[in-house]
Amino acid sequence: MLTKEKTAELASANQLHPRDTGSTDVQVAILTERISQLTEHLRRNRKDKHSQRGLMMLVGQRRGLLRYLSHTEPARYKALIARLGLRK
Repeated sequence: MLTKEKTAELASANQLHPRDTGSTDVQVAILTERISQLTEHLRRNRKDKHSQRGLMMLVGQRRGLLRYLSHTEPARYKALIARLGLRK
């Protein structure tokens, strides 16, 4: 589970300006952290199908945000996936 402190840390690392909390960069960073935590949970609990569905929904949401960012601002998209260590 993502704590408030971890969320604030992710937001501050990916902000576009000092008060930015909801830009695409911040949302993708938070989703990436949630996906990695859920992936670890599923490695331990292989039969948890409800969490597996939740993981697929998070991945789809992140994919949509990344697609939007790649169409609108390709340079920011490339910098973001490099910073987060995502493949593409």
